[in-house]
Amino acid sequence: MRAIMLHESGDPDVLTLTEVDDPSAGPGEVVVDIAASAVNRADLLQRQGHYPPPPGASDILGLECSGTIAELGEGVTGWEVGDQVCALLTSGGYAEKVAVPVGQLLPVPGEVELVAAAALPEVACTVWSNLVMTARLAEDETLLVHGGAGGIGTHAIQVGKALGATVAVTVGSDERAERCRRLGADLAINYREQDFVEVVKAEYGGADVILDNMGARYLERNVDTLTDGGRLVVIGMQGGRKAELDLGKMLRKRASVTATALRSRSLEQKAAIVEDVRERLWPLVEQGVVQPVIGEAFPLARASDAHRALEEGGVFGKVLLTVR
Repeated sequence: MRAIMLHESGDPDVLTLTEVDDPSAGPGEVVVDIAASAVNRADLLQRQGHYPPPPGASDILGLECSGTIAELGEGVTGWEVGDQVCALLTSGGYAEKVAVPVGQLLPVPGEVELVAAAALPEVACTVWSNLVMTARLAEDETLLVHGGAGGIGTHAIQVGKALGATVAVTVGSDERAERCRRLGADLAINYREQDFVEVVKAEYGGADVILDNMGARYLERNVDTLTDGGRLVVIGMQGGRKAELDLGKMLRKRASVTATALRSRSLEQKAAIVEDVRERLWPLVEQGVVQPVIGEAFPLARASDAHRALEEGGVFGKVLLTVR
């Protein structure tokens, strides 16, 4: 099969289309003929040499895909060859085929097209596990999402609104702010021109839940923005790894800070997240309440261009790699 391989770390040009052996389905796995994958910021970090795959995982990039089941491994029940699926992956999505643990499979929901479904698994599992399973976002609470125009952000806007929350986002331009408002955001803050702490506190008195992709750079300001009992969930380190945390302020607010990652979780933990997503989030996708947001799509052979597009920051929503 063809796959995008990473033989050395570097700029996007190190990604090369290569012939590799087809995967086979081990016990509890299926092989998926991939229709499309998606590009995530974790892929950029792995290409740059900052985010190696977990031990035993494929060196092929790609954390999600959509496609058709081609082979069933020993012990697999509830799925058939020919089923259209999308899947959360540890690696391997930038290829024509991938072996997937059955617990990480989801059916292609409702009227979503097969290729478009590749935009869903990673954002759905990330957003749902953090906003609902970890932060317990509730109706009538205020949610602040940093990076509102990205794949995670555009999905989080829709999930937050579906849960009955007020949703505020930060973005880098007025044009992206307007697109977030059209997607459902109640408040879109251009962080280049406004202080999100001042704006959110003035509008809503603070945020009950913050979904943060920046890490160190925003830590102090995020804590300032939290309401009493507020929950900050850090899912990225685009703004650095280390910062001071004022525990006195946390104690006064009875607030919490949680840092989470999806890729490094055990198979059992991922399966539990996927099961909850299928049971509680997938009906909203099937009804069209939550939809994939796709900014740009590239054929697999142009993976380098797809990485450049995401790095340049002009894409609204997800970047896809189409295989078939």
